[in-house]
Amino acid sequence: MYIPTFDDVKEAQKRISPYILKTPVLTSSFMNELSGAELFFKCENFQKAGVFKVRGASNAVFGLSEKKAVKGVATHSSGNHALSLAYAAGRRGIPVTVVMPHTALEAKKAAVYGYGGSIVECEPSTSSREETISKVVAESGADFVHPYNDQRVISGQATCSLELLEQVGKDWMR
Repeated sequence: MYIPTFDDVKEAQKRISPYILKTPVLTSSFMNELSGAELFFKCENFQKAGVFKVRGASNAVFGLSEKKAVKGVATHSSGNHALSLAYAAGRRGIPVTVVMPHTALEAKKAAVYGYGGSIVECEPSTSSREETISKVVAESGADFVHPYNDQRVISGQATCSLELLEQVGKDWMR
């Protein structure tokens, strides 16, 4: 499994900063007392597209060479990664195709369409998703962005932790 280096995450942060929000960090004295620790809550629900996954998707999309970007990106997802990749591809102006189970929430499908993506529906099983995405990629030449097992996605999503550490004032991060 890929484990991003600190430099990978810093590069991802630089790459995606124009396309994401620096989300707030909240605290709770009640939760601090209850836990006996100082807790910080990173509010990624305020992120573009409403989810932290937009970080990883944006890193994958904006890390593509122009030659690869022309053919677009594709993924399989029933929700948050799907809409995040559609958001990022829309910002870059490239095509995105998402393989979604026909049972996926209509709100998630609407978000993909709203960000300019196209959807290919499949049966709600891992094998159906994988078979369908293989066909989509073979036919389109799109770059496959795995929802979680992709070094670009992992590095991009790790920027959330880096940002949190920067915001809570850990000067040992420098």
